[in-house]
Amino acid sequence: MSNSHLFLKSCFPRAPLNNGIGRYVCQLQRVTLKFCKNNGSSKGMREFIENNLVDFAKENPGVVVYVKPRRHRTPVLVGEYLNGGREWLNCRNSTKEDILKWIELLKTQNGPSSTMRLRKMWHTDVPSIQGAWTPFMLRSPEMNLVTFPSEEYSTPLDIEQSATEKLLELYKEEKQT
Repeated sequence: MSNSHLFLKSCFPRAPLNNGIGRYVCQLQRVTLKFCKNNGSSKGMREFIENNLVDFAKENPGVVVYVKPRRHRTPVLVGEYLNGGREWLNCRNSTKEDILKWIELLKTQNGPSSTMRLRKMWHTDVPSIQGAWTPFMLRSPEMNLVTFPSEEYSTPLDIEQSATEKLLELYKEEKQT
């Protein structure tokens, strides 16, 4: 077993800024498109900038888009997130559709998660290969198809009188004495 996980940043998994609880906050803060004006490997990036970049910027006003031409370099897509993380993607010989898909992926992520070791809230010295126990573990799979309330799975209640009736009866007895 490798010990490379010991050198990664460690944290508990959670939604940044309580994302999704009140309202959705896009975690992508900035996108930088680096490309060459002449190189053939940047053709897809140039087509994306000419055809789709303005529409993407209008649809996502919270994301700042930078276009950075560089001579004789491979096209690169850099996404920067609110938590300070940076995701760097090489877009050599990619089409404009591929670049649009990569930008959409960057937009829906919370940041570079591959550099973070996720910790669990529980620990055991003897880990099980069967997984953790859940309340549904020993339930019959037939219960998934049943619509409740069901006569077959409900237990009959043998109640002589309700709690209200019992309290009224006790009150009357106390009043009579």
